[in-house]
Amino acid sequence: MSMTEEKTVMTTQEACRYLRISRPTYMKYLYSGRIKGTKAGRGWKVLKSELDRFLKGENG
Repeated sequence: MSMTEEKTVMTTQEACRYLRISRPTYMKYLYSGRIKGTKAGRGWKVLKSELDRFLKGENG
């Protein structure tokens, strides 16, 4: 994976589409800490590398 791809920041909508999960499920994972994200204004931002880690089933 390239450094640029690793640093790609995704919105909630992009992350849900990438993970193929619903927004409520994604939010549950954020609030429980299963996915690490940052609150930015009214929304959340998460690194693509974090979503890849989540998909691989690695604990963070």
